[in-house]
Amino acid sequence: MNLPARPRIALTIRVKILLLFLVLSLAALAITGYFAFSAITNVGSYAQGSSQALGSGVVNDSSAALISLGKQYLVRIASDQANVTDVLFEDTDTEMDILSAQTAELQCNPPVISSTPVYSENTPPSNPLSGAVLYFAPRSTTTADSEEARTLTGLADGLKAVYTSDSDMTSVYVATDSGIFLIYPGNGTLPDKYDPRTREWYVQAAAQEGQVWSDRPYVDADNNGPVMTCSQAVTSPRYGHWVIGSDVSTKTINEDFIGQTLGGNGYAVLINQNGDVITRPGFSAGTVRWNEPIGRENAFASNDPGLIAVAANMTSGRTGIETVRFNGTETYVAYAPVRSMNWSLGISLPVSQITGPVEKFTGKIVDATNDTGTHITDQTDRLKTVFALLFFVILLVVLLVAVILSRVITRPVATLKEGAAAFGDGNLDFRVMIQSGDEFEDLARSFNTMADALKENIANLKKTTAEKERYAKEMEIARSIQTSFLPETMPEIPGFDIAAVTIPAMEVGGDFYDVVPVSDGRWAFVIADVSGKGVSAALFMAMSRTLIRAGLEGATDTSGALCTANHLIARSAPSSMFVTVFSAILDPGKLNLACTNAGHNPPLVVRGDSGEMVFLQEHGVAMGVLPDMDSTPEYVQLKHGDLFIMYTDGVTEAFDAGYTAFGEDRLVRVAQECRTLPAGVIRDRIIASIREFTGSAPQSDDITLMVIRVLPQT
Repeated sequence: MNLPARPRIALTIRVKILLLFLVLSLAALAITGYFAFSAITNVGSYAQGSSQALGSGVVNDSSAALISLGKQYLVRIASDQANVTDVLFEDTDTEMDILSAQTAELQCNPPVISSTPVYSENTPPSNPLSGAVLYFAPRSTTTADSEEARTLTGLADGLKAVYTSDSDMTSVYVATDSGIFLIYPGNGTLPDKYDPRTREWYVQAAAQEGQVWSDRPYVDADNNGPVMTCSQAVTSPRYGHWVIGSDVSTKTINEDFIGQTLGGNGYAVLINQNGDVITRPGFSAGTVRWNEPIGRENAFASNDPGLIAVAANMTSGRTGIETVRFNGTETYVAYAPVRSMNWSLGISLPVSQITGPVEKFTGKIVDATNDTGTHITDQTDRLKTVFALLFFVILLVVLLVAVILSRVITRPVATLKEGAAAFGDGNLDFRVMIQSGDEFEDLARSFNTMADALKENIANLKKTTAEKERYAKEMEIARSIQTSFLPETMPEIPGFDIAAVTIPAMEVGGDFYDVVPVSDGRWAFVIADVSGKGVSAALFMAMSRTLIRAGLEGATDTSGALCTANHLIARSAPSSMFVTVFSAILDPGKLNLACTNAGHNPPLVVRGDSGEMVFLQEHGVAMGVLPDMDSTPEYVQLKHGDLFIMYTDGVTEAFDAGYTAFGEDRLVRVAQECRTLPAGVIRDRIIASIREFTGSAPQSDDITLMVIRVLPQT
């Protein structure tokens, strides 16, 4: 029972606890803050004065002068290395001019025999430096015996001379519009599909006059790794374009030229006018092949505005130095242009490498830091002592308050615990009695109300559970009886393989199938679908199955048997109930079917030899709709290997989660794919396809399937 609350000034537990701890916290914070503020103020004043005096002395002594000299030195190094790199490319340009003049002379004269051996691509030299190799690209328009090929081989001496005079080159070559390719040294390692006419160095040189350098590194086809190519087209009326090219490895540029800086302490990078990286320390193509582009590295891709500004100055052809943060380290970047290529060379060096001499003044910093540390330590020790005493006092106060609060709070809690234990043991008549004037009293009323509700709910639950168990038992019996109506096994008919299945959507269903022996060794096959689902459909199915089976036993045709059964069903059926039926009499000797359709889904015939699909055409009115049924029989001539499938609408109207139907097209596709398999396997494949299609969507209708397969002749 609930007792009426007496009038009183009631404070909630939350208010009581908050008031107590608020007073204690404010007092403790006020006292602690006073001492903490005094100590921290003294420490901060001392540390600030000492740090300022020491920092001013160090900065005024050396920093500005050392940094200025270091910057000037870095800029000079960058300019010198840029000039050295310039020489590399200018030498290559000069060598290409000489080779171009020699090529133009050869084009105007009869073929000459070169003293340098020229090998075919199928028999390259064992030592690549001993001769050049002549290749013919796919879809080449000429042969080795042609005048152009013989003229081109006369250039082998020139290729070898240029390569020998310049140790920076990896290879020198010439390619023609007709698909001929002459290269020195003759490694003989070009891929079969390699066509120089499609390479960028060829296309760009053939499209313009003068020398052309590749915009960015690429992997050459002769296994020399990332290279830069200088190419130039020599044109004649007789042969069209001959494009001369020479490769310089980015490894050579990096190791022999831009990488020789500051004894290995600096980091050098070479970029083109667009900011693309030409080479840098550790630059590699990785696993990139000759017909794949190397990943682009661009200086403007950085998220650091400082690095982007440096890249802008470099691509503008300027000389200078900037300070940026690189990989978390403050770094100087000096840069100078490689004017012959319109590129730029940058050298980076950590600032710490230049400001190192400042370390001699660290003694002063250490002394000042030690003094500051000693003072901070003294103040910290004092602060710790004060805080320890204060926390001890606060702890005693909190403990005292906790004891008092526990006596006030735990008494109703214990009463609630006693009530919870009684309810847990099933004693729902127990009542919690608390008169504290706060939330505990409200909670006690809730406990008592909950006990009354639990008693009522348990009584209702027992009654509901008993009714559900009785209903489930009745449904299990009904399902067992309905299952007994179906054939336990399919008949063994020589030359035929038969399988069937029915899967109700609820505990009991309205679909059924049957196999009835008729006269002269023939068999009647029946498949039917009763309107509706559940118990009513199951009862109507039982009556329909009995009447149809009685009519078919000993019958000579299905039409008459179904007409007789329809008359009885129409007379006995409720106004809203009907059944669709398909029945066929099989003559095993003649391999034919005499079929009658009473409003059912048309069966499917799949020809075994061609996989052709045929749906039966005749339809009729469902049984039980009209007292008299007029049906037209349809005859099907089967052949060995044919497949005859009867089904209910639960197969084609099985829906997925998006309410899309399985449909006749999917049924036909599955039947055609497995038409040569046993009937049982075909049945299982169709059911599995339906399950896979519908997924987690619930089954909306009964599924019934009967498969008749005419066995092939042996």
